Amino acid sequence: MQNVTAVAHRGDPYRFRENTLDSVRSALRRGADAVEIDVRLTRDGVPVLLHDETLNRLWEHDRPLSALTAAEVRELTAGGVPTLAEALTATGDARLMLDLPGLAGERAAHRIVEVVRAHGAADRVYYTADAQAMLAVRAADPAAEIALTRATLAPPRAGLLAAIRPRWLNYRFTLLSHDLVTHLHRSGLLVSTWTPDTRRSMRRLIGMGVDSITTNRVDALYAVRQALNP
Repeated sequence: MQNVTAVAHRGDPYRFRENTLDSVRSALRRGADAVEIDVRLTRDGVPVLLHDETLNRLWEHDRPLSALTAAEVRELTAGGVPTLAEALTATGDARLMLDLPGLAGERAAHRIVEVVRAHGAADRVYYTADAQAMLAVRAADPAAEIALTRATLAPPRAGLLAAIRPRWLNYRFTLLSHDLVTHLHRSGLLVSTWTPDTRRSMRRLIGMGVDSITTNRVDALYAVRQALNP
């Protein structure tokens, strides 16, 4: 039985607010091999940890992040929304999967990659999002490790794979089957999946041979993995 990689989705969101330093640190304490965080840019081009376009759901400020400077975000959230630089510092040598929702082109990708490089973290960071975002990341960093997100069973075009050169294909967990995982492995790709939160689903996916699972309950995944690999 393979030792599947346990990735914490936005940290430990059932215990701490998602995409905060407390949430990320808690996930690492509870056995995460890597933490998935969402990264967006403020109006002045600072990468910060936030999934949504606005601060409304988590911070009760219905203003678009793209209209706020990093200083304004810090003030509105009492420092609760960390910068990518702060997250890289806080996580030591831990692996981070950077999800880039709504990435707006190569300039934005370059800014995120620059912060990763400035912190000497290129060898422990990998990137995930849709094809358009991952093409921008590939242009910004020819050596980047990429997990191309797939929300459909339609196979990615050969030309797209050649341009992005992903190491992983990252599927919604309900789409995967043993045959698909086997086919992708034979094609030289690793398989990651998101976001099963029940132990039954985790065991089923591990049985299929997936290489990585991203979950909101990383402690449960850690326990399942320990039971299967005593």
